[in-house]
Amino acid sequence: MTRVLLVDDHPVVRAGLRALLEASGVEVVAEADRGEAAVEAVRGRPVDVVLMDLQLGSGMDGVAATERVLALPDPPRVLILTTYDTDADILRAVEAGASGYLLKDAPPEELVDAVRRAAAGETVLAPVVAQRLVSRLRSPVRTLSPRELDVLRLLAAGLTNRAIAKQLFVTEATVKSHLVHIYAKLGVDSRTAAVTAAREAGLLR
Repeated sequence: MTRVLLVDDHPVVRAGLRALLEASGVEVVAEADRGEAAVEAVRGRPVDVVLMDLQLGSGMDGVAATERVLALPDPPRVLILTTYDTDADILRAVEAGASGYLLKDAPPEELVDAVRRAAAGETVLAPVVAQRLVSRLRSPVRTLSPRELDVLRLLAAGLTNRAIAKQLFVTEATVKSHLVHIYAKLGVDSRTAAVTAAREAGLLR
C-alpha cells in the first residue's frame, strides 16, 4: 500500500485529501501544516510520497521543505499539490527535485493516480504545467534563471534594489546586473514594464 504524508496549512484541505486517498486504498501515515513539521514527519516514519503544498504560512515554504526532505537518507518522492501554476513556482519546484506538480482543481481520480505513479518513480505533471514547461523550451528568450525570478518577484513586491540585495544576501551591483538581464530577456526598459511583461508571460502570480 502506498504511504502518504499530507502537507498543507489548511485543516479542511487535509481532511478532504485524507478522505479521498484512504477511500482509494492509499494510507495517510501523517499530516503536517508547516514545512519544518513535514521534514520531521518524514524522519520519523516510512513514507512513499509527500503531497506538498507550496504556500505553508510562516516558516519554510513548500519548495524549501521539498529540498530538505529530498536531502534526507532514502527520501520519499515529493508531489507538489497547489493552486499556483506560474512559471516561477513550477521552475522552483522542479529544480528542487519534486517528482510531480499538480493543481488542486485536478479530478480526484487523477490525483490518486498521480500519487501511485509518483510512488512508482514516475514524473507526474498536470497538463497545464507540462504545457508551460514546453512553452518555456520553445521560447528561451523568456526563460529567466531561478535567481532572476527571485529578483523579479521582489521587484513586483515594490522593493528597492538595496532591499532586494539585502533580502537575497547579494550586493546592489549584483541586483542591477540581474535587472539588466531581466530587461533584455523580457524586451523592456523599466521596472514597471518588467513586472507587467512578467505577469503577462506567466512568470509571476
